[in-house]
Amino acid sequence: MRTVPFGPGDRLLLYTDGFIEARDRRGGFLDLAARVAAHAGRPLEALVTGLRRDLLRHAHGDLDDDTALVALERLPGRGPGATAVRPPADGPG
Repeated sequence: MRTVPFGPGDRLLLYTDGFIEARDRRGGFLDLAARVAAHAGRPLEALVTGLRRDLLRHAHGDLDDDTALVALERLPGRGPGATAVRPPADGPG
């Protein structure tokens, strides 16, 4: 087993084989690494939306398999043992 650090600002992209095995009309696969790099600086929601759009454009909307894509981002200041502090619902005091 290998442990990989997952620090603040790091992202994790999980996807099914249907996402990376989608082919264009000539039988070519989507270059997911290049597409991720193209969207990497965008907010997380825009990254996922852009990758989905790229996939559909690549396969001309013709997906032969189910596809799933999940993106996670570790937010700053939320390390192990951190707790969320919320003000009382009825305000201070």
